[in-house]
Amino acid sequence: MAAAGQNGRKAEALPLHARIQHDVESKIMSGEWPPGFRIPFEHELTDTYQCSRMTVNKALSELSKKGLIERRRKSGSFVCQPEVLSAVMEIHQLDREVTALGLHYSFRRLAQSESLSSDEDQRRLSIDAPTPVLSVTSLHKAGERLFCYEERLINLGVVPAAREADFASTPPGTWLLEQVPWSAAEHRIRAIGAQGRAASALELANGTPCLVISRRTWNAAGAITHVRLTYPGDMHTLVAEFSPSQRAR
Repeated sequence: MAAAGQNGRKAEALPLHARIQHDVESKIMSGEWPPGFRIPFEHELTDTYQCSRMTVNKALSELSKKGLIERRRKSGSFVCQPEVLSAVMEIHQLDREVTALGLHYSFRRLAQSESLSSDEDQRRLSIDAPTPVLSVTSLHKAGERLFCYEERLINLGVVPAAREADFASTPPGTWLLEQVPWSAAEHRIRAIGAQGRAASALELANGTPCLVISRRTWNAAGAITHVRLTYPGDMHTLVAEFSPSQRAR
């Protein structure tokens, strides 16, 4: 309660346009105003805060610049669907991607099984001989929104401790990053239409645009894991920063 009181006093000390911005942003980040929600019209906010239309417009313009709301001519302003911005060459934890959006993260393990690797498993891990593998599928959520469907294969020949890991309470990607050092990784990125188990798990109609990131990681002992992450197309944006090489003229 003390923290809430301190936040309230800080907000009251802000200039009025900043306080309006703070109040609206707080409702969006808390989930009280979810994506697609129409926020009060400008004239409603001017009445609520007893201020000029210019003050309200300044607050809404800042929120629009931050990507939190979309302003539509004659229709009003609406809460935007947040997007994850990921660097292509980095390995991120899904829980951190979600919390970076200001949303509550949760996940559920859908299935887990151990077997001897099939030909397909060996292709995914890029190994030549059969080995024990652990298959784990999980569903990740951002707030109330289904965020990502994960299909992961773990090489138990390299990571035998994965047999004892509790992937019902800890996401396998998080556990691997914390427990198993890796020295090389490969990303493959595709745009696909949702289908099969991924479409069903994400509650998407077949053919709905999705982004799929497939990743393999290795260390000196061999292949560690292969994971396929399927995101609804409106939930993820890939970003790569680069500079021109000497050859590119």
